Amino acid sequence: MTDLKPQTAAVTRPVSDEGRDDRVLPFAVEPLDLRGRVVRLGASVDRILGQHDYPAPVARLLGEAAVLTALLGSALKFDGRLQLQTRSDGLVNMLVVDFDAPDGLRGFARFDAERLAEVGPTAELLGKGHLALTIEQGNEMSRYQGIVALEGQGLEAAAHQYFRQSEQIPTFVRLAVAESLTGAGMEWRAGGLMVQFLPASRERQVMPDLPPGDAPEGTLVPEMKEDDAWVEAKALAATVEDHELVDPTLSSERLLYRLFHERGVKVFETQNVRASCRCSRERIANMLKSFTPDERKDMVGDNGKIGVTCEFCSTFREFEPVEFD
Repeated sequence: MTDLKPQTAAVTRPVSDEGRDDRVLPFAVEPLDLRGRVVRLGASVDRILGQHDYPAPVARLLGEAAVLTALLGSALKFDGRLQLQTRSDGLVNMLVVDFDAPDGLRGFARFDAERLAEVGPTAELLGKGHLALTIEQGNEMSRYQGIVALEGQGLEAAAHQYFRQSEQIPTFVRLAVAESLTGAGMEWRAGGLMVQFLPASRERQVMPDLPPGDAPEGTLVPEMKEDDAWVEAKALAATVEDHELVDPTLSSERLLYRLFHERGVKVFETQNVRASCRCSRERIANMLKSFTPDERKDMVGDNGKIGVTCEFCSTFREFEPVEFD
């Protein structure tokens, strides 16, 4: 999941000033031992968010989750799935985003509409709970899962904490989501940047220890100095602005050149991203068959049919009870 080493030949300067949506662009800054990815989502994230009547704050949070999942999932080197899921006591009690390699993205959010209306759009959406990143390799192979605690922080901070405690790889993440006025009306856009410090020497990756939460008061924590290359890389990456990540006229190549041209940045072949749901009438019918006849009887509506709505894409399908006799 975190191996971002390029697999194709590189070009050494920006190749376009025109933005390209629904693409992930891997890159490297070799003098700083830096590997990373830039993702720009247009029609894909607009479709994912537009399939649900989410309030704007919830839509932005789900958009951030979609960007983070695309950044991580596009690094998979096999046909599998990466899922990001949050569960918490916050106003948004669940987020689920799937990335199906090589390019499929889908997601949904569950939230408390009444509480959100009471506290307003500026309230913190993620409460206390956890964020889980799960990789399914398929073919009955082992599944990998990493979990990080949510304490009210945003997805960027949770991602930093995840890589620090689970992967132990110095990582910087920036996520941005915005609505843009187009000829067709308001459309959602999203973008993200992830950089990782991957030197040949593992010793250079050592990071400061996490605070000893249960240590006695006054316990001294040894000071750990970060590698100079990583300090410089973080400082450069942190200059990126949210508007740059969602600007449709700014290409990912030009953005990377702005950030790292003094050190020399190489970009690699882009990867596509598309909104794609795995639901189908056949899949849902097989799911309904797993219930007992009495359970299916309780699902029958006033019109005498069983109605099922996909949480991801909001597609509604109806089934006759006799189909399962």
